[in-house]
Amino acid sequence: MRAVVQRVTRAQVRVASGVVGKIGPGLCVLVAVLQGDRLVDARTLAKKVAQLRIFTDADEKMNLNVQDAGGAILAISQFTLAGDVRKGNRPSFIKAMAPEPALQIFNEFCVATRSFGLSVATGVFRAEMAVELVNDGPVTILLDTERAF
Repeated sequence: MRAVVQRVTRAQVRVASGVVGKIGPGLCVLVAVLQGDRLVDARTLAKKVAQLRIFTDADEKMNLNVQDAGGAILAISQFTLAGDVRKGNRPSFIKAMAPEPALQIFNEFCVATRSFGLSVATGVFRAEMAVELVNDGPVTILLDTERAF
């Protein structure tokens, strides 16, 4: 699994019907499920996201995780993170998992993240979405379970 984690002051996701997920301060997490990923990868990624210490403490040091900072999670399924552009200029998405099993693993990521006591909002799987966010810092972290982060 791959994820782009962004510390935000606020974030929301819209589909044609309107806003479907919205948070204040916290993390916007774009998540790609790759071929070969398993439910255990979703749990591992959720634990890493929940425990990332990328919020500042009273001494202005990145020392707090999202729960310590009183934040929430906006999780967005983002298969384009599986894109490979090593050959040519148009991305290949052959590493992306098929939609049905990918949805199961993405949902497990959300469930596992909630198990840490976090509020998790989401987009709509496979929908055209517009994600709006204010990146705080900016702080952006790339995670990849295949590379052990």
